[in-house]
Amino acid sequence: MRSEDMHQPIRLQDYAPPAYLVDETHLCVQIFDDHALVEARLVMRPNPALDKHGALILNAGDEVTLEHIEVDGAAVADPVREGESLILPAISASHFEVRSRVRLLPDQNTRLEGLYRSGGMYCTQCEAEGFRQITPYPDRPDVLSVFTTRVEAPSEYDCLLSNGNPVGMGPLENNRHFAEWHDPFPKPSYLFALVAGVLDCTEDSFTTASGKSVDLKLYTEPHNRHKTRFALEALKRAMRWDEQVYGREYDLDLFMIVAVDHFNMGAMENKGLNIFNSACVLADESSTTDGGFELIEAIVAHEYFHNWSGNRVTCRDWFQLSLKEGFTVFRDSEFTADMHARAVKRMDDVTLLRTQQFAEDAGPMAHPIRPDSYIEINNFYTLTVYEKGAEVVRMLHTLLGAEAFRRGSDLYFERFDGQAVTVEDFVACMAEVSGIDLTQFRRWYEQAGTPRVDVTSEYDVAAQTLTLHFAQSCPATPGQPDKAPFHIPVKLGLLGRQSRLPLSFTTEHSGFDAANQVFSLRAEEDSLVLSDVTEPAVPSLLRDFSAPVVCDYPYSGEDLKLLVIADDNSFNRWSAMQTLATRTLVALVQQAAGEADELRQTLLSATSAVLADGLLDPAVKARILQLPAQAYIAEQYSPVDPLQLDQVHTELRTWLACELAAEWQQVLSATRADEPYRFEHRQAGRRALHLCALAATVLADDSGWQAARELFERADNMTEQQGALRLWSQVANTEWDTAMEQFWQRWKSDAQVVEQWLGICAQRPGMTVAGVNQLMQHEAFSWDNPNRVRSVIGAFVMRNPRGFHAADGSGYRFLADAILKLDGMNPQIAARLCTPFTQWRRYVPAVQAAMQAELERILAPDGLSDGVYEIVSKTLQGD
Repeated sequence: MRSEDMHQPIRLQDYAPPAYLVDETHLCVQIFDDHALVEARLVMRPNPALDKHGALILNAGDEVTLEHIEVDGAAVADPVREGESLILPAISASHFEVRSRVRLLPDQNTRLEGLYRSGGMYCTQCEAEGFRQITPYPDRPDVLSVFTTRVEAPSEYDCLLSNGNPVGMGPLENNRHFAEWHDPFPKPSYLFALVAGVLDCTEDSFTTASGKSVDLKLYTEPHNRHKTRFALEALKRAMRWDEQVYGREYDLDLFMIVAVDHFNMGAMENKGLNIFNSACVLADESSTTDGGFELIEAIVAHEYFHNWSGNRVTCRDWFQLSLKEGFTVFRDSEFTADMHARAVKRMDDVTLLRTQQFAEDAGPMAHPIRPDSYIEINNFYTLTVYEKGAEVVRMLHTLLGAEAFRRGSDLYFERFDGQAVTVEDFVACMAEVSGIDLTQFRRWYEQAGTPRVDVTSEYDVAAQTLTLHFAQSCPATPGQPDKAPFHIPVKLGLLGRQSRLPLSFTTEHSGFDAANQVFSLRAEEDSLVLSDVTEPAVPSLLRDFSAPVVCDYPYSGEDLKLLVIADDNSFNRWSAMQTLATRTLVALVQQAAGEADELRQTLLSATSAVLADGLLDPAVKARILQLPAQAYIAEQYSPVDPLQLDQVHTELRTWLACELAAEWQQVLSATRADEPYRFEHRQAGRRALHLCALAATVLADDSGWQAARELFERADNMTEQQGALRLWSQVANTEWDTAMEQFWQRWKSDAQVVEQWLGICAQRPGMTVAGVNQLMQHEAFSWDNPNRVRSVIGAFVMRNPRGFHAADGSGYRFLADAILKLDGMNPQIAARLCTPFTQWRRYVPAVQAAMQAELERILAPDGLSDGVYEIVSKTLQGD
């Protein structure tokens, strides 16, 4: 059979409602030393919405060994099996029961889907299609059922957990015991969860706005109990915020979190029993960085917010994935902005979008927020679905305003509570409460690619009008050569060239929301006449990144410098500096000498002004002073020589450091710590700016590494210790090796710090494939642990350009070898490691040829997983 025949796509247009529904699901999961038995009783009925029902099709994965199945007491001797489909004859009864018994081998489950063992703990991962690896079931999100689960295990596993509220527990014969759980809210099977292990529990409680007390429990291995308090406090902040901002109370008596070392994702929102990657929930002030604290808080909030945006109202099919994920990412982003600093959060989110999601939009895996088809659904847990999906929800919030958006979300939750719905249902609620026609807006869910908005202007001195001309377009993407115009909200302001002050203006354009200064661009071309503009002005466009687009205006270098220095929108100050630095880097790469020299001097002047600005929030200042990532610069021109780009990027950073050495030194001294560590915005901003200045010091002075060493030795926190180690690593000396060994010896029993240590080693300048292979022989590395794989292989190929793009092609061979090895162990992780290859056509011919050869080698073997096959085959097909 040809490979393409083995990997058939699933298409949105082929969606059909389920023929049968499951009203009740009763599970008994019996765990033994070398296997597990799962007995299921499904109370089912034909779907009343359909006239014909056909065969009863249950999904049963290849991890499942079927021992028995019966319908209403009659055994089905030889059920037909086609792939993952177990086909039973059509059933006409108005209600019936299906009982089954299967055998599982959790110890051998390296894919980490279904029921598997992580260290000494049994746990499950069912999203997207893992439940079929536990028991035969209509494993699709539009089949919702009330679950009752009984877990039986040896008594040594003192914690037996599942969804909902506990309804019973007790001893059994042969030194075994049981626990029984009931979840009263119908849910799809992907939200099922089970955990059995030897775990410590940290407890707390939360009183809802209506006065109900909710027990909060966080389970982890005993040696990690001291790292649980921060996550519980973050959970309570999230619960309170969701009540205040969305009016959503928690609905069960108990909310549980379990930390698991072996986990393919960050966390999972299973109803009432969230399962987390340990790295995304465990924290304390001695071992966690500022970024780690903020990430943990955001992920805890994200999974909790899913209780409504994903659980109580879920998605009809996996094509609607952004319905829950995009909406919930927007919610967790707003939560973080409210907890810390809104402008800084916006900069961080847009950095991720511009450096990674824009590349995804421009590559062979480009897809709409709601894809048209997929071969492997796990490949579509992407930045497009999550981050761009969140930006689309943010645009709705911008267009409607906070009050109307809240009314729309209230209507959505109330109208569709307990249902599986579509993005049209969500958008329709927003249109209904606001009266805004959002028909055109829905194209954001249907069309792939990053739209481009080109803007020009004309100023009439006599009339005191500034006319802005807008033109939108969107490049062709696979399967979508032509794009219809989007509905794009453009938030704008004006800055006087002479006064250097924000300017007021008026306009009569019907598409302009004066209260929020937002222009709705709907046509391919449109013009906006701004009146009462008293002097020549520089437009401040796309403020707060009001739409996920590339916005281009013919700013001069001095225009950009003015925005950097004087704009009253902090986000656009940062964005202007990013644009100025990007233009400078591209000009240097393309050896446009005159333009490059002029831009470089303007960038130097703007950087000096930012360094001298004593009123600027240190966290904002630190981000403004950072050059754009190489991945983003590489999207601005073609073909790309990655080694040349890395060299130019380093040279510009070094030049800025040397030219402004005295200013950087002043910032370094002014931001030195003078108080004990706490995770809060003011301190985190100071540390970020201190490390920024230290980076310049290391670049500017051959002895600068000694300042990094001094910080490493005196720092009382992981942010500065790790930051110092990373900067020190840029200078080859044996003292760094000694410090890294000492760091390892101190922290080797802390899994989360070890993963960060591995990443620092893999990213070190000068690290080669030979060095990475040696690092993978270290006792800290394990192919079975996704976190360790990401820490070493992921860090090397994504954040070590000189090592990965080595001229001899060894980095590409290394990655291809890793993908092929992991594909037989953990296909999800293997597929995600394919990402660096997807941009191969953007590189210079020599790099193209080397990457193409490795892609063809990956695709050659028989039995390749759907996930790897889909990404590699589409990457090779290109446009």
